[in-house]
Amino acid sequence: MRIRHFAYVSLMALALAGCNDALETAQVDLSRVKNKVEQPLPPRILSEIAAKGMQRNSPIMIRIFKEEGALEIWKAKTDNRFDKIADYKICAWSGRLGPKVKEGDRQAPEGFYNLSRANLNPNSKYYLAINTGFPNRYDAVNGRSGTNLMIHGACSSSGCYSMTDQQVLEIYAFARDAFAGGQSTVQLQAFPFRMTAENMVRHRLNPNIEFWNMLKVGYDNFEVTKRPPEVNFCEKKYVFNQQATDNATFNPAGTCPAMSTPPALTAALASYGKTYDADYSKAMKKYDGMAWYDPSEAERKAVVAKLRKGRELAYAPTGTSLEAGKMVKVAELEEMAASKTASTVASNAAPGAAPATPEAKAIAIAAAVPAQVPVPTPSPLAFAPVEQSVPVEVASKKPFWKFWGKD
Repeated sequence: MRIRHFAYVSLMALALAGCNDALETAQVDLSRVKNKVEQPLPPRILSEIAAKGMQRNSPIMIRIFKEEGALEIWKAKTDNRFDKIADYKICAWSGRLGPKVKEGDRQAPEGFYNLSRANLNPNSKYYLAINTGFPNRYDAVNGRSGTNLMIHGACSSSGCYSMTDQQVLEIYAFARDAFAGGQSTVQLQAFPFRMTAENMVRHRLNPNIEFWNMLKVGYDNFEVTKRPPEVNFCEKKYVFNQQATDNATFNPAGTCPAMSTPPALTAALASYGKTYDADYSKAMKKYDGMAWYDPSEAERKAVVAKLRKGRELAYAPTGTSLEAGKMVKVAELEEMAASKTASTVASNAAPGAAPATPEAKAIAIAAAVPAQVPVPTPSPLAFAPVEQSVPVEVASKKPFWKFWGKD
């Protein structure tokens, strides 16, 4: 099984490298860029935009996948559905897979964020930057904190997604052109990995799996519609493509209103979910007794250490989790977590305090590692409607699903 897995990882790494090598070969010479803020997209991308039936100023969406180290630009075609127009290898992101929780934890955000023109920073000391919009309303209502979380250049990160200067020059231009075309907000989707059935099974033991299952609802909606989902918040959760009934509104900290899903979207999600469920069952058999070891930032940096030779100290690329991680037996993963937790318990003990009791260590380990492999719902596609006793009036707007279902 391990041989098959490492072959898969090698193929993935080669695929990512090949894709990004193609993009990197045509990079602009920065020394010739007179105005980085207004630098046009290169001819190769403009040609691709025309070939795919897009307009230069049509809306975009940004997708990030930490594990694969990939940032994608998706752009609206003339039929108002989105297609991928560019992808880039993320040069550096800090921390591990999982959301940002507090200032200073070195974690890069995961979730859905709306970026306005104000999120563009033309004066960044990291060449150019786009603020991710963290914290959003979900982060805020759940007590998560952090500031200045960016997509920027310079290839150095402390909680950001750092690109090369050439890459961020193009990413910035995509956003600038979309705003110039009238797009008010660009949706940023930041995921720990591509949320396929196989990947969800590989990561089923990760303590963030419940949070990721919630994000997967939005992931699935985009996979089905190829349009950025409408995002709301209630009961401290994300809600995707749901219409509140009876003129109710969404309150991040409040009870979810009664909600409905357009029939066409429900049917499309059901079909998608059926295929996903079958793939999930196959993956469970494939990875029976195995789970993914998520590497640390230091382990990721080690696999690309050679890239830093001869470069300035600020240049700090990180490898992908696919390159540095591995499949291990569940028992081995639990032993790794237990060892780490025991060390953490010891290091956090007050000076002069008695060693932690076996019971205290056991509690800490149990919190870090599930006692057994959880059995998550194979296809978490929607939240169940919850009645709200006091409806709140909300300004009327065109339902997203009418736009989605008209063609």
